[in-house]
Amino acid sequence: MHCRSCALVTSSGHLLGSKQGDRIDEAECVIRMNDAPTRGYGRDVGNRTSLRVIAHSSIQRILRNRNELLNMSHGAVFIFWGPSSYMRRDGKGLVYNNLQLMNQILPQLKAYMISRHKMLQFDDLFKRETGKDRKISNTWLSTGWFTMTIALELCDRINVYGMVPPDFCRDPNHLSVPYHYYEPLGPDECTMYISHERGRKGSHHRFITEKRVFENWARTFNIHFFQPHWKPEPLTASEPGVKAAV
Repeated sequence: MHCRSCALVTSSGHLLGSKQGDRIDEAECVIRMNDAPTRGYGRDVGNRTSLRVIAHSSIQRILRNRNELLNMSHGAVFIFWGPSSYMRRDGKGLVYNNLQLMNQILPQLKAYMISRHKMLQFDDLFKRETGKDRKISNTWLSTGWFTMTIALELCDRINVYGMVPPDFCRDPNHLSVPYHYYEPLGPDECTMYISHERGRKGSHHRFITEKRVFENWARTFNIHFFQPHWKPEPLTASEPGVKAAV
């Protein structure tokens, strides 16, 4: 798969009322995450799907909503990620077993799993970019991390919709939006980001740290951010790289 232009559509509440749908659908490839729906939200998030990156924790919701998410995504590719124990092929791998079930229901489905070797590469990339070991810092890489990294391999240009800059939530007057555009009564986005970033007990996503990495990548790669629209500031001499908060 190779795309000259990609629309990477987040699940952020910043997309509500954005009217970005037509612009998103103009991209050669449209990339979505987990079970984020398009039906009923097309005006803001578009209707096309070329690639959907799905976490192991979302696979049951994908199965429940398969008529909408799978049947409506004609020709789309689905990539599933999760711990290696979920990918086992000996009957004990939850993701693998569910993918076999999905293949029986929808034999035309183009579904793939991220291999253990590739997962280790993602871990190494996180450590290289942040200086922190993912496991030691009790960090789970987010679906956004996998999606952005996969997009870098596939796309010449990436337009990201709905991703805020890393310091957005520090502003006391920041806009409050739901974490998911399709769950308007769900948790607040910045509350979710900050709680995960500061969490030390148990495993957490480091959403803000990941956004610092994405901001840094955008200085080198053809990545652009919309809704909200922002552009990374040039690094100063005292900022040689990403400052990790994990």
